Amino acid sequence: MLTEVLTRVAVVVGIMLPISIALFIGRERLETTFTEWRDRLRISGPVLVVLGIALVLNRMMRRSDPDIGFHMTSAIRDIEGEFILIFQRVANSYLTEYFAWIYVYGYTYLLIFPAVAYFVLSDTRMFRRLLTAYTLNYGLGLVLYLLVIAYGPRNILAGELETVLYDHNPEYQHLTREVNRNTNVFPSLHTSLAATVGIFAYLSRDEYLKWFPVAVVLAVSVIISTMYLGIHWAIDVVAGLALAALCVWLSDVIVGRWSLSSAFGRLTGSDEADGSDGVDSD
Repeated sequence: MLTEVLTRVAVVVGIMLPISIALFIGRERLETTFTEWRDRLRISGPVLVVLGIALVLNRMMRRSDPDIGFHMTSAIRDIEGEFILIFQRVANSYLTEYFAWIYVYGYTYLLIFPAVAYFVLSDTRMFRRLLTAYTLNYGLGLVLYLLVIAYGPRNILAGELETVLYDHNPEYQHLTREVNRNTNVFPSLHTSLAATVGIFAYLSRDEYLKWFPVAVVLAVSVIISTMYLGIHWAIDVVAGLALAALCVWLSDVIVGRWSLSSAFGRLTGSDEADGSDGVDSD
């Protein structure tokens, strides 16, 4: 079943990406990328490596299931009350199908397309900032998951929720089980990463004006889906928004002050990692 779900996600995203490239990127940028991709990849490579390491560590730590944090489910429920049940008042089969689709397919596309869009820009700064923000989201999110152990609404209010994701689409649990645990709710990484993409879409609106409203609609839909489907509390979402803002800000500080490419170049004795070939490195 996992293979089937992954295949469906790959097919859907594989269809959406070429369409998005044609609509938002255009032929001219692609042609320039074909001649500059090696330089861009060389400059951005170290950030890609760090992101890869963060993803591997994230997966390893989640699979190890350490119980070293504070159990906060009751505290979160007491603070929030019955707010999450407000979505049951507007729930219907069409909205449930939409938000389930957004949570799985729309979210995956939302994370992948901006990386493609920023890679084709001759200035690599926005691409490296995005990857850095992703890395920070996963890294800081993992730390918070270790410190705050809490269950989401689907586990606590199951009898009162009619829109729980796995009740309507049980096949999705095979996918989410691979990347998450029931206690990984504070903060909502779906929220933080979706909001991160939305903020970057705003920052890059001069380059991708048409992408900006699409990214905002998708990001907001992802954020709402986490509560509508009973996966996260509103408090998790607020924490995710705060985490997104922090990661975007830190990405600007880090990429503006330090260059991983230059550091790798010094370690290897190479002079090619400073971006002096005409492709911007900072």
